[in-house]
Amino acid sequence: MKKLAFLVTLALFVSSCMPPGAGQGGGGTPFSAILPFVLIFGLFYFLIIRPQQRQSRERKKMLAEIKRGDSVITTGGIHGRVINVDGDDITVEIAKGINVRMVRSGISEKTDSGAADGKSKGGG
Repeated sequence: MKKLAFLVTLALFVSSCMPPGAGQGGGGTPFSAILPFVLIFGLFYFLIIRPQQRQSRERKKMLAEIKRGDSVITTGGIHGRVINVDGDDITVEIAKGINVRMVRSGISEKTDSGAADGKSKGGG
């Protein structure tokens, strides 16, 4: 949301920097009329689209690398340990003797082995 507010503010700033006669009649070049839109799109691309593509790529890589024995957190916030990987299906042990079968995309993140055994990362 902060990025959107920044882009709107930037658009207003760029439009206020235009010469006074630029919006009236054929005083400016077509490039000067398109320049603010190009700048806004460029900022939008580098602030929103590119980071989102990078996160998506990292998530796909993480999901593809899940193997037996990995400690994971599901999208529901349940900590567990992967005990079986069968294509897109993963079996996660969330407590001794309690196994949950889920799809690979249900994994939110991989953690270190201590986090899945009930010990919190933050020490609290």
